[in-house]
Parts: sequence; structure tokens; C-alpha cells
Amino acid sequence: MIAPTTFAAPPSRLAAHIADLAHRVRPGSSIFGFTSLLAVASVLFVYLFMEEALLALRLWRAPVIGETAGATISFTLIAGAWAGRRFVRPLRRRRSGVSAMDLEKAVEILRAQGNASAGLVRLGDKQLLFSEAGDAFIMFGTRGQSQIALFDPVGPKEAWHDLVLKFVADAKRHGRRAVFYQVSPDFLPIAVEAGLKPYKLGEQANVDLRKFSLQGGEWLKLRRSINRAERDGLDFSLLPPEQVPAILDELRGVSDAWLSAHNAAEKGFSLGTFRDAYVAAQSVAVIRMEGRIVAFASIMTAPAGGDAFIDLMRHVPGTHRGMMDLLFVKIMERLKADGFLTLNMGMAPLAGLPNGDYAPLWNQIGRQVFEHGERFYNFRGVLAFKSKFDPKWESRYLVVGGSGLPLASLLDVTMLIGGGIKGILRR
Repeated sequence: MIAPTTFAAPPSRLAAHIADLAHRVRPGSSIFGFTSLLAVASVLFVYLFMEEALLALRLWRAPVIGETAGATISFTLIAGAWAGRRFVRPLRRRRSGVSAMDLEKAVEILRAQGNASAGLVRLGDKQLLFSEAGDAFIMFGTRGQSQIALFDPVGPKEAWHDLVLKFVADAKRHGRRAVFYQVSPDFLPIAVEAGLKPYKLGEQANVDLRKFSLQGGEWLKLRRSINRAERDGLDFSLLPPEQVPAILDELRGVSDAWLSAHNAAEKGFSLGTFRDAYVAAQSVAVIRMEGRIVAFASIMTAPAGGDAFIDLMRHVPGTHRGMMDLLFVKIMERLKADGFLTLNMGMAPLAGLPNGDYAPLWNQIGRQVFEHGERFYNFRGVLAFKSKFDPKWESRYLVVGGSGLPLASLLDVTMLIGGGIKGILRR
């Protein structure tokens, strides 16, 4: 595996590049105003989805933000915006975390629904709001002026409408705006009825495991990658939860090596983190080389819907270029053999945003970041990496109340996932 080269663009070249984009997208507008929006949105998108780049795109020679450039940009834009907003409006505090009783109740609801990624509630870092009947819940966190729900409500769709209205009212009562992060198209009619506005974030890759096969000429390149990895001594196995505690120390060593190599801090909220109890509660796929674990991925499943989700994923940098191909393919083959129907591979950020002369400003900014942001984050590479597994793509949205671009809400989501400025500065 070859790590990508980093790129720290000279300020003058970067400014000229963004100014050129602004001129081409909004020729009649203020260059400074649009440039500012584009710069802030670019930084927020890069940091919000940096985990995707670090997990998958090391195999694609993807450029990432250099340490100096990244720290400078994020401190100037993110820390400045955060401090300014704190100065303008003091916020009401509310408790954080979740009680053991509420978490147990949520886990019971998980067993009857089909979305495997909803298992992130088990992290215990999110608050919960239940429906009146107690058969559905929204998991959420608070940051800045936002009360941020993760994914669609969990539970029967008949319960979504009233639960969403309850969530919006709860946010207003605490002096915050209601935000929904990474929701599906099924959620949008309810969002509109609740007075919220959707903004497309990208597209989620869902692999139909029933159809997945490496047979045929279109899979030749991937078959070669897998065969080469196995010839070079990489070995795959999938361990059930009861076998995971015995290898936790070795898994932690891989995780620590990965975090250290990328100067990264543990994230949270929408991303799994390495906690012993959390990791040991799930099946874990591992790749070994010469008997030593060099990569692993924890796998969430929802047997009721036949869905699976690759959660926490770490590897020893520089081990083998085909290692992640082997890990993904073997996971899919094993899940298929076990009767699962779909695998959620996560999002391709900013993919599939409609564009054109009359496209909303949000879409125009997103498309410019997607098309011209390779020096900081290879959005095209994420899309290409996931596309080679022939997934079905489904749109995912940020849904927010109020008018204007949702940059303040996007900032709050970024801060919540990154654990504040300190975590973001460490990527």
C-alpha cells in the first residue's frame, strides 16, 4: 500500500483558484462573498468526511490536506466561526449521554428494524428521544446552536411523523435549531411538513449481496487484486463476538498504529470508536499476515432486514495495496453466505449533486468542491473506490430549519463528530 503525497497549496495559488471558481459559478455575484462561502464549505466538507479518505483512499494515492495547511485553514475558519457564534449567543445547557435504561430500550427496538447502521446508538454518546408509544427513537447530539439527529428515526415508519415533530419542538424549547444528518429520501416528505429544508450531502453505496459475484470480465481487475493479496500471504477470517475479547489487545495495537500514522484523534457520533465493550459486542473481520493482525473491521448487522454495515475499520499503514480490496470482498462473500441481503458501505460525499445554471447555490458550491477539491480530498476517488463493488446509490441529506445556506449547522455537525476544535485539528 502506498501512502499519497500531501499537498499544501501556496496561499496565492489557492486564492486564485477559488476566485476563478467563483467567477465561473456566479459571474454576477460578489467574488469575495462567494469565495468566502466556497472556502468555508470546502473546509467543513473536507473535515466532515476526512475519515472516509483515511480509511479507503490511501489505496488511491489520494492527496490530503498537509498538516500545516490543514491546521491553518481549520483554525482560521472553524475556530473563528465557533468563537464568534459563542460570543453572539449564549446557549442553554442540557445533559449529555444516555441512561442505561434508555439505551437498553433502544437496543430492543433495534432488533425489530432493518437498518444496521442504527447500531451506532450502542456507542452511548448520543441522547435519545422516544415516540409516545415507545416503539421508535431518534438518536441525537447537541453542539453550538444545533440539536443534531443522526439518520432517519429508528422504528416503524408510522411513528416517524409525530416523533419528528416532537424532536423539532424539543430543539426549539432548548433554544436550538433542529438538524437531521444523513437522512434518506423516505424522510423528506416529513421534513418538508415540519418546515425543514433538505440539502443533499452525497450518495450512500448499498451493495446487493444477492447479486454480488466476482464472476465475469468486469470483475477481472478486482479478482487480480484479491488473488495477489492472498498469494502474498494475507489471510481473512470473520470472528463472532464471543471470540473478539481474546484479540482486543492486538486490535487496539492496529488501531493505535492507524491513528498515530494519520495524526488522527478518535471521532464519534456518526463514526464508531475503539472502546473495548463496543468492539467486543460485534463480529470482527480481520486480515492477518504471517499470523499477525494487520487490518480489521467491525460489522453491524440487522437480521430483521438482512442489512449489514461496516463500522469501525483500521489497518496498519503500508502493509499491502490489495489489503482493503481483500477485506471488503471477503466480508461481502461471507455475509452473502450467511443470508444477508445488503451491505451499507457508507457515503460518497458530494456525489450526484444536480448542477446547472438554475441549480441551488448549495448544489453549485458542492459541485465545485467535488470537482476541484482534489488537492485537499479526493472526492472522486471515494466514489471510484466504492463504485467498483457495483453498489446501488441512494441520496443522503442534511435537513435543517431556517433560511439561507446551512453552514452554521454543518459547522456544528463537524464539531460534534470531531470532538471539538482539538479533535478536528488532529483530523
